[in-house]
Amino acid sequence: METVEMNSVSLKRSRSEDDVANADEIKRQKISGKSKTENDSGQSVETVAEQCDKSLLEDTKKETIPNEESEEQEDEELEGSDEDGDPESFADMMKHGLTESDVGITKFVSSHKGFSGILKERYSDFVVHEIGKDGRVSHLDDFSVPVDDEDPSEETFTVLSDEDKQRLEELQLLKNKETSVAIEVIEDTKEKRTVIHQAVKSLFPGLETKTEDRDGKKYIIAYHAAGKKALANPRKHSWPKSRGSYCHFVLYKENKDTMDAINVLSKFLRVKPNIFSYMGTKDKRAITVQEIAVLRITAQRLAHLNKCLMNFKLGNFSYKNHPLKLGELQGNHFTVVLRNITGTDDQIEQAMHSLREIGFINYYGMQRFGTTAVPTYQIGRAILQNNWNEVMDLILKPRPGAEKGYLVKCREEWAKTKDPAAALKKLPVKRCVEGQLLRGLLKYGMRNIISAFGIIPRNNRLMYIHSYQSYVWNNMVSRRIEEYGLRAVPGDLTLKGATAVHIEEGDVDNYTIHDVVMPLPGFDVIYPKHKIGEAYKEMLVADNLDINNMRHKIRDYSLSGAYRKIIIRPQNVNWEVVAYDDPRIPLFTTDLDKLEGKPLPVLPTDGKFRALKMEFSLPPSTYATMAIREVLKMDTSIKNQTQLNTTWLR
Repeated sequence: METVEMNSVSLKRSRSEDDVANADEIKRQKISGKSKTENDSGQSVETVAEQCDKSLLEDTKKETIPNEESEEQEDEELEGSDEDGDPESFADMMKHGLTESDVGITKFVSSHKGFSGILKERYSDFVVHEIGKDGRVSHLDDFSVPVDDEDPSEETFTVLSDEDKQRLEELQLLKNKETSVAIEVIEDTKEKRTVIHQAVKSLFPGLETKTEDRDGKKYIIAYHAAGKKALANPRKHSWPKSRGSYCHFVLYKENKDTMDAINVLSKFLRVKPNIFSYMGTKDKRAITVQEIAVLRITAQRLAHLNKCLMNFKLGNFSYKNHPLKLGELQGNHFTVVLRNITGTDDQIEQAMHSLREIGFINYYGMQRFGTTAVPTYQIGRAILQNNWNEVMDLILKPRPGAEKGYLVKCREEWAKTKDPAAALKKLPVKRCVEGQLLRGLLKYGMRNIISAFGIIPRNNRLMYIHSYQSYVWNNMVSRRIEEYGLRAVPGDLTLKGATAVHIEEGDVDNYTIHDVVMPLPGFDVIYPKHKIGEAYKEMLVADNLDINNMRHKIRDYSLSGAYRKIIIRPQNVNWEVVAYDDPRIPLFTTDLDKLEGKPLPVLPTDGKFRALKMEFSLPPSTYATMAIREVLKMDTSIKNQTQLNTTWLR
């Protein structure tokens, strides 16, 4: 097997992601099938006032949920900037961004000639189905709700007016000084009062109710049962003992990341986001299907949200006695369309056969390193060096490239004044990393940067040093393949269970490249016994770090290290080349299309364009973009993509 140097050409993409997303919103029918209006921010909002409380749509923009440990999440959290302006100006700004070679991604394993194609021209061209720990692929194929005599009636969801819901929510969240809310019973019957009692208790966990007579009229009085703790702890006594405490369901979402989706669900349900659990976060710019579990929320309430929600659907409900745990999955199954491909049939066959038989280099993808002129690994390196002035400078200093306008102004103010308060005033969004660090500096002062940096949530801080580990790993793997090719050699590492051992001379024939692992640097790993072991040391010495002392005086920043396979061979690889004329039409049916009975798209036998439809399954923490890179032989960095975008648009 031959290794091939990377060409200096780019994966072609038709336009900036925001442009495409906006076009898709117009071109593609929303998944709820309802009519839509626009709110003041220009965001589409469905006209379902009778079903949903509109105020919640505004609230969802204001809150984020706590961070969880997840490699996929790390990649998105550190990308704190979006492109503004027309494609040309964005392309000019992205000249300062990273390319693959900047982060050690330089090798290919296959020998076929590369070709170009458009990745994610539409977000619906990238579909992800989660694979559970039992090997079952998640699909949305059932909207039915488990029958349960304990569930409230459908009238429960409509008996309260929007005004009542607003007042009850303010009471539940302790947003005003009121100690109770009185709801007049217009049609006074025992049945009507019962429905109102059920509605308040089921829709607003933590509130209790009682009936009172006032001036000859009946009122339902809602009040707090247990103060502030009630909101975080769903009502235990109202949950049937025979029913599992967790409602598991399949979440189908379009063009939304998992964190945002859970935020929206928690706002509509009026619960804390931390009662939701999941096995992994999924891409934003894609259609994704995954399992979610929620504590003591009925399937009936969740199913009711399908009338309200935009861009996602819930289904396949069941009750179980356990939540989901992060990382407890076998991986993900990808369905990807690469449009407007230029490769010949022979090139495509060679590329896909190689992907199936050999695989691809298991590089950490570009999203691991951020999108601006200051890569996240540089900040991680400064943390490990204990160089806190450098950490502060890298996060806050002005940088060329694509960033939101308010961040540019904040950085300029910081460079000019070094005044945290003045720079903070330029930030309308205080929850970004820059805002959190500035608030820390305001609180602890410029002489205590460590404490100031500590205000940033722990997982976000760890993202930086994980990014540095990934940077080292990518570079070392490229060196390993350059030096020894695609075969196991003496001194390589392989795993025996969870323990890494060296491959000895006499055993080398028992191993292939697919058995070889490489370490992420840390205090609890061993290194190869050949030239690459020394290369690790040399790289860290050049970065003023000691490979034999990866413990940090701040425990959080001590790196234990880990092992990662250098070649991944995807499973369930299938592909098909199709012709099409209209770039707006989908080239396959989704789970939702099937549920709604939409027919397969009718494609011409000899269309203007050709697309490659490919499917494959990958284990957790591997990057589908790196598999696609191997097929196309192209640089997947935003910098290279946008340079071609503007040419294509002209």
